Amino acid sequence: MNAKIRWFALLFGTMLGLVACGGTSTPSGSGAAPAGPPQRGGELTVLEDSAFAGGWPSGLDPATNTTGGANISQMYAIYGGLFRLTANDDGSNAKVEPNQAESYQMLDGGRTVKITLRDGITFSDGTPLNADAVAFNFRRDVTATCTCAPQWPLAPDGISTEGPRTVVLKFTRPNATAINAFPISNVNWIVSPAALQKAGPDQFKINPVGAGPYTVVSNRLSSELVLQRNPGYFKPGLPYLDKLTFKSIGGDQPAYQALQAGQAQAYEGLSTVPLLDQAKTNTQLTVTSQPPTSPYVIQLNTKTAPFNNELAREAIYYATDFDAISRGLFKNLYPVSQSFTGPGGLFYHQTVPGYRTFDLEKAKQIVQQLGGLNIKLGTLGAYVAQQVVTALQTQWKAAGINVTIETYQLNSLVQQFNSGTWQAMLQTAGAWDPAAGVGVSFRFASTYPFSGVADPHVDDLLNQASATIDLGQRDTLYQEAGKYLSDKAYAPFGLAFAPANLAVKGVYGPGLTTKIPPLVVNSGVLWDEVWKAQ
Repeated sequence: MNAKIRWFALLFGTMLGLVACGGTSTPSGSGAAPAGPPQRGGELTVLEDSAFAGGWPSGLDPATNTTGGANISQMYAIYGGLFRLTANDDGSNAKVEPNQAESYQMLDGGRTVKITLRDGITFSDGTPLNADAVAFNFRRDVTATCTCAPQWPLAPDGISTEGPRTVVLKFTRPNATAINAFPISNVNWIVSPAALQKAGPDQFKINPVGAGPYTVVSNRLSSELVLQRNPGYFKPGLPYLDKLTFKSIGGDQPAYQALQAGQAQAYEGLSTVPLLDQAKTNTQLTVTSQPPTSPYVIQLNTKTAPFNNELAREAIYYATDFDAISRGLFKNLYPVSQSFTGPGGLFYHQTVPGYRTFDLEKAKQIVQQLGGLNIKLGTLGAYVAQQVVTALQTQWKAAGINVTIETYQLNSLVQQFNSGTWQAMLQTAGAWDPAAGVGVSFRFASTYPFSGVADPHVDDLLNQASATIDLGQRDTLYQEAGKYLSDKAYAPFGLAFAPANLAVKGVYGPGLTTKIPPLVVNSGVLWDEVWKAQ
């Protein structure tokens, strides 16, 4: 979805190292390394944009949180996670590593995955986080309403246990990227079955119980989440903070002002370019721009008019000049991609052979041939998205295309996709691993409600890629998929955008003041390791 809808989240590391085939430089963080070891204690207030991560209207139960991909920070803080995505401070060598899981095995060519849990982990209510609890969560989550539920090709009785610490997943076909997808999927966040049963789902989503670094003190939906240190957290000495509060705020400008006024100490997801420039000169702030993994894409609904006609889709390609948008609006901060990968993620290639580039005269000719073209273009209400759709409206008007812009909050955006009546949407497509979370299948596979394409050949290419363990073969398949999407004019790609995180001086932590490639849109901050100088 849109740059701030790295929602679903959804998210992911990889079993192997970061593969990036070229790319354009992006803004670097402006903060210095901390002087001395991490300190324990203190409180931190983190601001989240209400249009994205600052909205959790359906609560924080992984099975029913419809915005789970956007709420990765809150979910990690409460639940921790079986796996997590880590990277070097500069964003290199990104990988998925076990967290509450101790290890995993991929067997039968990717048809079987065995996950072994760390011994002795308990939920904050004192009950064990064991194989039975994890299997219970898996069975509940795969059929859940959360958009970040995994699309596992489960075999009959495909979720089972072997002893108290091992969970076994069996698939009908190879699922080589199953582990990569965990950090952004709801199956990564394990709830206490006992607490769920005791509270009931309606109360549990307000006061969830996990085994993460923090426990819930209070939760006002889409407003404020107050957490305190979990004294029974399984990592000795962590978390560092005594208290962690997430507050929803109405965008970049008020968030920046709140940081300056001392009302908060961190903000995730700054995308307003003038404010980014200003923040970089502010000696009281650390600015960390994350490596982009999810390019913007103009999704075209090929299942209905006018984009069930390839000519209409070609007109959009020829009428769109993302290079001019990147240069004119964003000072070339964000590279333009022709496919569903970004320079911070796996399998990145900036160009696609035969890709239709900007050609105003061709666009005009096609629009005249069609007898005109009237489009509704939707997106989320975030700064970069609003800037881009306004520029697209101007570009398309020059080609004779009439454009009406529709702006949505996350919930209403989901409703639009589910209705099937939308025409065009500016969203993000792709993830650190294209097969994970809000990856390429999320936008282009026929099995997803957020796709505008129903093409068996696309499905086949993406399924082959997600089933292939060999990285070289996966790269080839994704290049084929990118070229096929281009050849069929299914959706023009644009800026490979990633927002910046802000922290006041004296606050440090992985993903907040260091680089971790975004799982969806925002990076996955490891809140148990965030600390504040006392």
